[in-house]
Amino acid sequence: MKNFLKKLTGNETALLTVTEAAQEKIHVVMEAEEAEVEGLRISIQGRTATGFQYSLGLATEAQANDIVVECGNFNVLVDAESAPDLKGVVIDYVDDLNSSGFNIENPNAPTWDNPKAQQIQELIDERINPAVAAHGGQIELLNVEEDSIYIHMGGGCQGCGMADVTLKHGIEAMVQEVFPEIKHVIDTTDHASGNNPYYSPSKG
Repeated sequence: MKNFLKKLTGNETALLTVTEAAQEKIHVVMEAEEAEVEGLRISIQGRTATGFQYSLGLATEAQANDIVVECGNFNVLVDAESAPDLKGVVIDYVDDLNSSGFNIENPNAPTWDNPKAQQIQELIDERINPAVAAHGGQIELLNVEEDSIYIHMGGGCQGCGMADVTLKHGIEAMVQEVFPEIKHVIDTTDHASGNNPYYSPSKG
């Protein structure tokens, strides 16, 4: 197992670890790519009340603010905004009779600093996401500001012709039932890039 060090705020601090098994698998996958690959990029795409949701894949180049961590034959590109919640992460590759694939162990708790945001996150996990999961959808909480919350509609909800109905009569209604002080549920999703028929939300 190899530790990766990156200078942060003047001190060398262990950011994340990639096991030898994971390094070997990543190197094999990179060698099979026709295009030149800069490295493995990791970021946090969302969270639930019990864990983070990750994006892990090969990247042809680093993004402007990525933290580049050298790892033998390749680099690990760490999304700068995700870095605080990735400190101490272990990336492993498991291949046994039960399953195979990359496994991410994260010692950081996926809790929100804002108690209300954490409560809304639990509502989304326990009631809203199970409801939209029947249609392949998933709702991610992005932020809570005063009387408004910001969400992203993923999976089957992105680009769906019923996205506006789901937002107004489903998500918003369930949130306001428990948190009447929340007046606005704002969808930040780029529905035009979804796989389902694009629906332009009604104004007003």
